[in-house]
Amino acid sequence: MTWKGFWEGIASLFENVLFIPYDALREIDSWWLANIFSWVFLLIGAAAFIYWLSKLKNFNESTESTYTFDENP
Repeated sequence: MTWKGFWEGIASLFENVLFIPYDALREIDSWWLANIFSWVFLLIGAAAFIYWLSKLKNFNESTESTYTFDENP
């Protein structure tokens, strides 16, 4: 087995097996339905971003010390 065969095998796996759901979505006439994966990922990313910002705000408002050494020697 050569490196060329290895990379062609990976390409074949993606093109012939893993992209089958996307090939089926390409045949749908409705633009909204065909892009459902994009919308779902966009919503998940937006929810994660809002959650991250809320945790960051809570951390910034926290008054407890975050240092591991004694601040007042």
